[in-house]
Amino acid sequence: MIPEKRLLTQDDMKLWLESATYTELVGFISELAESVQGRENTDFQEPVSSSVKEACELLEKVSKAIEQHPVKEGATVSRFGKKEFRDFYDDIELHIREWLLAMAPDLTDDQIVELKVYFKESWGNRSRIDYGSGHELNFICFLYCLCRFGILDTKRDSTNIVLKIFSQYLSVMRSLETIYWLEPAGSHGVWGLDDYHFLPFLFGAFQLSKHKHLKPKSIHNPDLVEMFEKRYMYFGCIAFINSVKTTASLRWHSPMLDDISGVKTWSKVAEGMIKMYKAEVLGKLPIMQHFFFGDVLRCPSGVSSPSEHSENDGHEHCPHGLQNTWGDCCGIRVPSAVAASGANKGHKPLPFD
Repeated sequence: MIPEKRLLTQDDMKLWLESATYTELVGFISELAESVQGRENTDFQEPVSSSVKEACELLEKVSKAIEQHPVKEGATVSRFGKKEFRDFYDDIELHIREWLLAMAPDLTDDQIVELKVYFKESWGNRSRIDYGSGHELNFICFLYCLCRFGILDTKRDSTNIVLKIFSQYLSVMRSLETIYWLEPAGSHGVWGLDDYHFLPFLFGAFQLSKHKHLKPKSIHNPDLVEMFEKRYMYFGCIAFINSVKTTASLRWHSPMLDDISGVKTWSKVAEGMIKMYKAEVLGKLPIMQHFFFGDVLRCPSGVSSPSEHSENDGHEHCPHGLQNTWGDCCGIRVPSAVAASGANKGHKPLPFD
């Protein structure tokens, strides 16, 4: 079946949070996180399976698609998303089936239908030219389906799923965010971990959870950030934020990260990240209303029908009078810090950050 959106009300959310699908997805993310405890970014599990290599080759094709759709020079300067992103997105959609079969020739038509939805949604929203933690979740769903289809094996590949596949996905997303100035998919402003991502902080905290010397407060030390940004995802995220939000300190523009840095140990940060992900991503209707259920990630019984969801779906709404909170997909249009930084080059800085 073609995956469908089904979560529309708080009653739907209650059923979702009590479902086997929710439990399985949280378990999958936790298993991936635990597999990288004490490992640096290049500390892969050897040997690297052919399936992991083929998944990385798939992501390389996405990178090449970005190169084929550069932002046109001389276009009107705007601090919002670049429309060339839509050409990139259309290119991905055009080639998904071909690329999936190149990765795994034995995929059935039904499996391809399911994978196509999660893979396409992993790169952001075509019409809004934005990206957020809900799109990032789609990539995790894509990886989960690959495991359920027997292409990836969590017992064999978990560490490399994070350190090779997810790490490469993050690199591709950084390119998309930087080149096309993708808007944050929400109005959470400074109260998020960063404008776009959650999982590299979660995985990164687990990487550091056994480190004997580095402490959470180390993110405020520029020399340590520079030294470890390529070795640990968490420090890489801090370095990226610092590179685009240059008009003030991390304490000012990223207060949530500042608060987390006061925790005594990385193991406590890692534990808190799992709880936070469940509460602020998987537990938030404004994000989960866009979640797709299919044959693998099955919809809980009793939730709103597909027809009800299609009648109420759309970015312009905020369902049932919900208030915007962290990571909401709906809200006012907000340019990314990447866009602000790029637009300000050669001009008087604007007080955006």
